[in-house]
Amino acid sequence: MDFNALVKQYQEPLYWHIRRLVVNHEDARDILQDTLLQAWRSVASLRDERALKAWLYKIATNGCYLHLNRNRERPLSTEELSEVLLGRLESASYVDYEDGAGVKFQQALLTLSEQQRTVFTLRYYDEMSYDEIAEVVGSSAASLRVSYHQACNRIRTYLETNS
Repeated sequence: MDFNALVKQYQEPLYWHIRRLVVNHEDARDILQDTLLQAWRSVASLRDERALKAWLYKIATNGCYLHLNRNRERPLSTEELSEVLLGRLESASYVDYEDGAGVKFQQALLTLSEQQRTVFTLRYYDEMSYDEIAEVVGSSAASLRVSYHQACNRIRTYLETNS
């Protein structure tokens, strides 16, 4: 696969995955660019081309985690990170505040831990199997099922109490 084919096939889905994790458009574009360049430099080391999608998502997800914790004396707690990301969402000019349900759903997503948000977005938006997600996050499919279920419950609870 050449670089242009890689970009054409994965640029948009990777962008939206990254955007859901970091919220900010400019940050998502930077992380996407880094992801694609890192992948292109290392694609020759990929043994099984069928694993390309999970490998790309793993690079992107790790890039998001690094970005979210960069330049901090200590990693943020789930609550602190949620506050930062909610602040970004509320100050973003791209948010359609007329879509109240959509905004509430995005706010609910941002209350999840990094892992729950990652698992939820990969399963819900990117429609990955638990086995594929396990390759991305380095966890077992069984524990990811639990994490996804917990994320769904937290989202449901948030939406019920904030409607």
